[in-house]
Amino acid sequence: MTEWTKKKYDEAYKSYVPWMEDKYLGYFGENKTSYTAKENLKTDVTGDKNINAIQGGVAEGVGGQLSSKGLLGGVGDLSSKEGVNRAERGDTGPLDPKELEKLNAQKQQEQKGWTETLSGGYLGGSGKK
Repeated sequence: MTEWTKKKYDEAYKSYVPWMEDKYLGYFGENKTSYTAKENLKTDVTGDKNINAIQGGVAEGVGGQLSSKGLLGGVGDLSSKEGVNRAERGDTGPLDPKELEKLNAQKQQEQKGWTETLSGGYLGGSGKK
């Protein structure tokens, strides 16, 4: 029973925690990429408060541009969703060639031509050949 419970907890954690983190950061106009950039670029190496202020400004500037409302917001959002979240879950996603083949096969089966769609519902046809 404990192994099953642990497995289910891990599955739920991997599914919901990245989503909750994204929602929380979204309230502040951030994404994981911008938040990570701001935190990791703030390296107070020199001890000089003027240089530390410059480093902090650069970190805020880069992070701000990668935030959802920044100039590079699309890049930040995409890298957060497709990069950081998948890395946290250990998911290769469609980057795995076998998974990509499966996804392409599913998409081909799901796609219908416009005439098939029309005859399948809008014009009252059954859509079957």
